[in-house]
Amino acid sequence: MAKILGRSKPLAVSPLKTSQPLGASLAVLGLNRAMPLLHGAQGCAAFANVFLVRHFREPIPLQSTAMDQVSSIMGADDNLIAALKTIAEKNRPAAIGLLTTGLSEAQGTDIQRVLKVFRARHPEFQSVRIVPVNTPDFSGCLESGFAAAVEAMIDTWVLPTDEAGTTPGRRTHQVNVLCGSLLTPGDLESLRELIERFGLHPVLVPDLSDSLDGHLDAEDFSPVTIGGTPLSAFATLGDAAATLVIGPSLYSAAELLESRTGVPTHRFDHLFGLDANDRLTMTLAGIAGRGVPARLERQRAQLQDALLDTHFLLGQARVAVGADPDLLHAFSVLLAETGAEVVAAVASSRAAVLARTPLAQIRIGDLEDLEDLARARGAELVISNSHAAATAERLGVPLLRAGIPQYDRIGGYQSTWIGYSGSRQLLFDLANALLEQAEQGVAPYHSVYSRKADYRQEAGHGAAQALANSGRWH
Repeated sequence: MAKILGRSKPLAVSPLKTSQPLGASLAVLGLNRAMPLLHGAQGCAAFANVFLVRHFREPIPLQSTAMDQVSSIMGADDNLIAALKTIAEKNRPAAIGLLTTGLSEAQGTDIQRVLKVFRARHPEFQSVRIVPVNTPDFSGCLESGFAAAVEAMIDTWVLPTDEAGTTPGRRTHQVNVLCGSLLTPGDLESLRELIERFGLHPVLVPDLSDSLDGHLDAEDFSPVTIGGTPLSAFATLGDAAATLVIGPSLYSAAELLESRTGVPTHRFDHLFGLDANDRLTMTLAGIAGRGVPARLERQRAQLQDALLDTHFLLGQARVAVGADPDLLHAFSVLLAETGAEVVAAVASSRAAVLARTPLAQIRIGDLEDLEDLARARGAELVISNSHAAATAERLGVPLLRAGIPQYDRIGGYQSTWIGYSGSRQLLFDLANALLEQAEQGVAPYHSVYSRKADYRQEAGHGAAQALANSGRWH
């Protein structure tokens, strides 16, 4: 069990953490025809918008209630009602994610009450679904904000079985998939294809692979998301044969879904490496009632070969990891599987999964903490987001970019590291990152005995004995 060390200073230097409202916005962007609305100042939405645009390199629909000095003190209920009316009237979204920020939370805004007032004043917008989520900036991180939004969607839009008229297993081929924030759009696309290989129909919640996968659409401009999970899918979750949940941060949402629908849940901390994907594959085979496709068996054999090919580079490699808890846990397990050693681990926020991580200790901190620990413990590789590029440069070691944001590489949001084939690629990426260092590689082994024998042959036994007595071979 890992020892969790709290923050050691009253401020963040080179922050690792990303805010909860941004994570919740990302979850809402995985819905079809949706619009995230941040209840806060204009700067809150502007920062989140730029952050996501730089990562995905796509236009991001995002709005703000534009709280100012007066409304921050006197009350911003009118701002919120006006913003909801404007978005519903002009953009015609199917869903609005109503998200609080540090400013509105500090003010004490009751978004549930204000939403009821909006519904009473504007019954003409009853068809627009609105999910309220409390996501203060001053606690949690992107991962917890994302999870809070997913749980709120289930709480708001999934009715109990007796009210919804659903029956677990009625749709024998449907599988619900609750997708954690550690999964990229590329991961989700690969996961969908994997599930479909077993003849099953996956319903991803939320589905970033359909809305933020980077594709050109026939429609020139849309003020809301294009693609993603349709809201009609929430009414069918109770008819599914099973629910897969990827990422410990969504376990609470999965428990809520199971209590509402009775659909059995299968939990996966991550989908990196051989063991995790073996369990996923056998779970899908059990749900579908069929054998494992030959193609997957081939991919598994390829992953095993990659483990052998990269062993001499990754075995005993010294790695520093800075990430949100789910992703940190996933990398820690994978690196332990390959024989690498995580010498420095920094998480952006506390989470229950950290206690189960196979490390001696984990610090809750920032990139300065990661840099200090990595330097003191001789790290050879850093794994973190693009904000750690300067950290890795000062340490003189390579950086493997993972998580959000990745703004200094093209296509980082589409990286696929799950499944047998994705895990194989991740091993190659880790090994190639280590090869960037000129001194990396397998050093030749010189036996002390062979050196003595060679010296005897060249210089004679007497000289060899004299050199041995001098202690240079000991």
